[in-house]
Amino acid sequence: MTPQQEALEFTKDQVERYSRHLVLPQIGVSGQQELKAARILIVGTGGLGSPISLYLAGAGVGQLGLVDSDTVSLSNLQRQILHGTGSLGQPKVESAKNRLADFNPDIHVEVYNESFASESAERIADGYDLIIDGTDNFPTRYLINEIALKLGIPFVYGAVFRMEGQSSIFCTDEGPCYRCVFPTPPAPETVMPCSEAGVLGVVPGLIGIIQATEAIKWIVGFGSPLTGRLLVYDGASMRFDDIRIERDPHCPACGSLQHASP
Repeated sequence: MTPQQEALEFTKDQVERYSRHLVLPQIGVSGQQELKAARILIVGTGGLGSPISLYLAGAGVGQLGLVDSDTVSLSNLQRQILHGTGSLGQPKVESAKNRLADFNPDIHVEVYNESFASESAERIADGYDLIIDGTDNFPTRYLINEIALKLGIPFVYGAVFRMEGQSSIFCTDEGPCYRCVFPTPPAPETVMPCSEAGVLGVVPGLIGIIQATEAIKWIVGFGSPLTGRLLVYDGASMRFDDIRIERDPHCPACGSLQHASP
């Protein structure tokens, strides 16, 4: 047995921890090994990043990278379930790392207490298998798209506004990139921050869980991913719409690029 194979073996406690996965036909031992070997980068540890990181940690993803330059504030706690009152004032990535270490000590959490910016993004994302968008601003989202295309890795998109949310997977071989669907950022004066627009606390929780589900499906390789589909949620009417989206051959970001398969 090679050292790499030995690293993917499970202890008795891990077999018990992941027992509900191990009996699932879609996951089983081989799927759990894929999760253990996976490296996933989560940009943002707030409303979306909280459920994403908690569920991926619980699922046994071997390495999670967390990027956030913010600190925990009281107004976060209405929706950012990764943090608590005892974490107020702490860097979000440190609060998140402590919570995830308690939740599943088997995984490795790498933290980046910095912005995902043009001068740092490629350095941070290099070596990860998947990027998950847990942000709340358009410039970072467009940058995630650029880096995902450059490094040849998919990115799982999620966004929320008030009582609505949406999710998809971009930058795959078969599907579009983010700019195929949203070619240009909206004018800054038309974008209301969460502090002004408000958000129903459970909405980022639901969208984040969808993103975590898509990440697990992608890593293990089962089901039908949201590639080429935009899932739109309206919490007020409790309605989901599945909108078909296509790659734009003239997209300035991906029109002439080939992307890596999972």
